[in-house]
Amino acid sequence: MTGRLDRWEHLLERQLAVLPYLLLVIPAVLTLLTGGPLWTTLGLSAVAAAWIRFMPRGAVYVAGLVVLIGALCTQGMWFASFFGFIGFVHCWQYLKGRWRFAGVTAVAAITVTTYGGGLPERTPTAILAYLFFIAVIVVAVALFSFVGDVTAERSAEHKRMVTELEAAMSENAGLQAQLLVQAREAGVLDERQRMAAEIHDTLAQGLTGIITQLQAAQRGQDWRPHVDRAVRLARESLAEARRSLHAIGPGQLEAAPLPEALAQVVARWNELTGIRADLTLTGTVRPMHPEVEETLLRTAQEALANVAKHAHASRVGMTLSYMEDVITLDVRDDGIGFDPKLTAFGLTAMRKRVDRLAGVLEIESEDGTGTAISASLPAVPRD
Repeated sequence: MTGRLDRWEHLLERQLAVLPYLLLVIPAVLTLLTGGPLWTTLGLSAVAAAWIRFMPRGAVYVAGLVVLIGALCTQGMWFASFFGFIGFVHCWQYLKGRWRFAGVTAVAAITVTTYGGGLPERTPTAILAYLFFIAVIVVAVALFSFVGDVTAERSAEHKRMVTELEAAMSENAGLQAQLLVQAREAGVLDERQRMAAEIHDTLAQGLTGIITQLQAAQRGQDWRPHVDRAVRLARESLAEARRSLHAIGPGQLEAAPLPEALAQVVARWNELTGIRADLTLTGTVRPMHPEVEETLLRTAQEALANVAKHAHASRVGMTLSYMEDVITLDVRDDGIGFDPKLTAFGLTAMRKRVDRLAGVLEIESEDGTGTAISASLPAVPRD
């Protein structure tokens, strides 16, 4: 829209640049067709055209233009009708303050004198009528010119606002890109810390338990229960290892859109845990910035991991909602719940990921009523 208005404005500027010459040629032709003096009309017209073309704009230019208008009006009244208009416009445009009204008054006096066939008779009525017509022209020119100035000022102000808005949007886009880069860099360290805690909490403890059971089996005669427990721990540790490797694997998002990647995560988690999990999509699915999609995917994985380890749930519902300004991931379970005020490494890492992208993480849970986790992020489209 702005580009189309700019094109119209440039076209109007070009037309206004040609307008003085057009309003000079038309009365010259009409004057010659009605029997006006040939060489005087052509000569004065040529001087006026050269004056408009080459003379620097200012008080001297306007004074010369008024004199030329007066000289041309002596050749025919057509110049008062057409070329006098340029005098009004340029007097207002290139003079300042009271000098504007002085210039407009001079041109008005020339045109009224031309239309009246000369100066008025020396009677009060004729002089008052003469001055009245001049005053009316001056007021009309001042009024229309003032409206034009206000319109031009508003247009310039609008342009400044658009320019500032575009600059702000560009700066905001740059800051947003910088934020995403910083989030990626910080995410590497957080992911390492998360995996370290994950290994400590699951695989290391599982292996320690296996070793303890096998050592007990070596020392005692009743070795079978210890071996059975060691096998069970080994299976659980293997499942945890597969889950952890799946979480840090070679990016589901590189091979599939976010909804499909979440569907794969839910199906794989269902297979490993045997707990029913359902994924629901709402809104119009569209590609989001990779950092946004990755954060939501990691949040879903972390939430499901917490359900598997702590919730004792029988069912999990996950909803991915695409809205105009935000994209939201909700994970709900019917487990035993917990106190949200308690600090857990998984929840802390989840909150850090969401906070880095100016998102909001909400956790609602009570003992015996299940848990609801909601992560909302700005809907930043993919580049």
